[in-house]
Amino acid sequence: MDTIQLIKMLEPPTGKVDMVLDTDAYNEIDDQFAISYALRSTDRTDVKAIYAAPFWNGKSTGPLDGMEKSYDEILKIVKLAGREDITPNVFKGSGEYLKDEKTPVDSPAMRDLIDRARKYTSDNPLYVVAIGAITNVASAIIAAPDIIDKIVIVWLGGNALHMNHTREFNMYQDVAAARIIFGCGAPLVQLPCAGVVDTFRTTGPELDFWFTGKNPLADYLAKNTIAEAESYAKGKTWSRVIWDVTAVAFVCDPATLASRLIPSPIPEYDDHYASDPSRHFIRYVYQIDRDGLMGRLVERIAKG
Repeated sequence: MDTIQLIKMLEPPTGKVDMVLDTDAYNEIDDQFAISYALRSTDRTDVKAIYAAPFWNGKSTGPLDGMEKSYDEILKIVKLAGREDITPNVFKGSGEYLKDEKTPVDSPAMRDLIDRARKYTSDNPLYVVAIGAITNVASAIIAAPDIIDKIVIVWLGGNALHMNHTREFNMYQDVAAARIIFGCGAPLVQLPCAGVVDTFRTTGPELDFWFTGKNPLADYLAKNTIAEAESYAKGKTWSRVIWDVTAVAFVCDPATLASRLIPSPIPEYDDHYASDPSRHFIRYVYQIDRDGLMGRLVERIAKG
């Protein structure tokens, strides 16, 4: 792909586009908001499939268990959103992380992404919005590099360039996958976590006012977030970052994000970025319009 075409594909979308969503939905409380946001934004996006991504933390016994739990959580949100029509296109993803940068992890999600992406073109790409460890997407690229010029990857992962390290949950779980995504030449939009997206926070009173009791989906999102936050805050004040919403915003409400083109950073295995100014461009989001995006989220989920 030449630079002119790459830059064109990296422009924020101006009309309705097709997308797939790759999510570790059980890991946190924010994936549920992101799935709901995408499914309720039918004026801006047609969600073609949702993929369950692996994760491993206190909520899972390992990557496979995390992926299985995420699959079940996706189905729950799809039902609450009244979008059971998409249930046949919810796929299980990788049960493990990449062992190296050459061997894909086979899964139904990987195979669906390859088959689906091949139906698109560089002038009409498929948007691949990923909000977890990016194993499924990297596996598809390793297995079928011909899809590189048919997709635009939007990934919430890594930290801002000015931060001291890249040890961020989505990136450090599978650094090999991150290196594939940043190095393969596919159009990539990065939403860095610490230093950028961590400004997109909500609180209990805000959720109660705008979401609680509005509809079953909004009610679930509010109660799930408040319950998890209060489990550790224990009566103290708290705010909660709803990270994953920002990745969907690039497709649904791009005016709420400020971004620029930069040479693609190189995620290293020592939890730092290396740089090379001769590398291909990616689009780097550096600022979130917090109130503007929260307003759009309320309109699409609580008032829709």
